[in-house]
Amino acid sequence: MYRKLPRIEARAVIFRSNMSTLTELAEGLFSGSIEVIDLTSKLSSDTPILALPPEMGQTAAFELEEISKYDDRGPDWYWNNFRTGEHTGTHFDAPCHWASNKDGLDISEVPVQKMIGPAVVLDFCAQVAEDHDFLIEADHIKAWIEENGEIEPGSWLLIRTGWDAMTDTQERALNANETGPHSPGLSTDCATWVAENLPILGMGVETVGTDAGQAFAFDRPFPCHYEMSAANKWGITQLQNLDKLPARGAVVVALPLPIVKGSGSPARVVALVQR
Repeated sequence: MYRKLPRIEARAVIFRSNMSTLTELAEGLFSGSIEVIDLTSKLSSDTPILALPPEMGQTAAFELEEISKYDDRGPDWYWNNFRTGEHTGTHFDAPCHWASNKDGLDISEVPVQKMIGPAVVLDFCAQVAEDHDFLIEADHIKAWIEENGEIEPGSWLLIRTGWDAMTDTQERALNANETGPHSPGLSTDCATWVAENLPILGMGVETVGTDAGQAFAFDRPFPCHYEMSAANKWGITQLQNLDKLPARGAVVVALPLPIVKGSGSPARVVALVQR
């Protein structure tokens, strides 16, 4: 017979249930049954950065400035200052990054619970191997959904293109010639469809920015930045190791620095995968 629990007892049951889930997670991490996969590019002076036309403002490459290293400047400690742009390496785009959401959240205001969610991984490596300017269309994503099931609310949409193999140097990452950079991304129509129709936290890519290399020349330039920012959906870039994730089932944690008034921040991004 159903017995209604007193309010205090009911709360205790819920608490024990939640603790069990967290305990199982901790035990899985300790035992290795839950693998932590680092999706982050390392930061150094060799980390590729976005390049804009020379008449525009440029982001700073990553630099370390030694303060002391077990010497007269500090006998027992080693530390550095560093300088770089907010959008260097694996980084997190805040909504206020783009003109479509000028008054949107800065990176310090993005709720931390909106940085963590399940991930779906869409693989376009074969197409990109044939065409570095390959554009993903809404029909590609709809076909994935038809085969793999709906994308659940609060997910990260991760786009695997094999471009992480190209980010060992600035030249290969940008893949530029006299017509500009050449790298894959979403078409304008696809960016609009994703922003308006998918209940995602945001989108992650392996390229240096969330847009295709030639997106500056689209009818609406940089549509991923424009549409995602307008929809308060985040972007994360220069991801690594997406080949180690299942098509669905991983959980992604993307943690930027909470820079007050920041338009973005380098981030440490990891995935939890149950083996």
